[in-house]
Amino acid sequence: MRRLFPVTDLTAAEDRGEWSLDALADAYAYPGTDGPWLRANMVSTLDGAAQHDGRSQPISCASDMRIFGTLRGLADVVIAGAETVRLEGYRPARAREAFAARREAAGQGPAPAVAVVSGRLDLDFSLPLFVSPLVPTLVLTGAGAPPDRIAAARSAGAEVVIAGEGTRVDPARAVRELAALGHRRLLTEGGPRLLGQFVAAGVLDEMCLTLAPMLTAGDAQRIAGGPSVAVPERFALASVLEEAGFLFSRYRRI
Repeated sequence: MRRLFPVTDLTAAEDRGEWSLDALADAYAYPGTDGPWLRANMVSTLDGAAQHDGRSQPISCASDMRIFGTLRGLADVVIAGAETVRLEGYRPARAREAFAARREAAGQGPAPAVAVVSGRLDLDFSLPLFVSPLVPTLVLTGAGAPPDRIAAARSAGAEVVIAGEGTRVDPARAVRELAALGHRRLLTEGGPRLLGQFVAAGVLDEMCLTLAPMLTAGDAQRIAGGPSVAVPERFALASVLEEAGFLFSRYRRI
């Protein structure tokens, strides 16, 4: 039988000294592997919607955001697709005192870098994500990306990482390039198209999935999109938390 963490209310539990951010960080700690470890963090409704009105926030909750912050607090780099960056209004990751000692002990900087995946670099490089991050934002793109957009990214202070040919970013190469830069604890927050590419490439090691007790119907995207894999890949349940009907599960590659 797998471990079950029966938490009725994560926020109240923290007030009682249970499931503090430190305890959550221990529960979600990255394994001590030599190579990179890619985990995803996504939310889904009971009927499989990863978004409502184009955003994930309406199907999230306060405890989901606490786990979201914990996962960011543990990561070297947060990877997101260009469309997700635009829709969700991404800003630079911030340093959090609750994780400062842990990050320093792990040899990490004060906050994770954000890596934006964009083949054509159709991004607004005047946004704070690019011009005023605590650590430089990375832009993962292909060798055939428009030279003027590469120049614009670099002028804004972003670090351009070539991780594919043409205007396509190769998911497996992206993981390797980030690891070569010293980023071994990888976290992707999607969106669905990017997660689908990581799944299809066979490089996803861990899935952190929040199941929201909601039904939305409609035609919203699932958590992973794109072509299906030839053979479904099996993951094993590592842990589950519960609060107000929300399930916070963690699965690892077998």
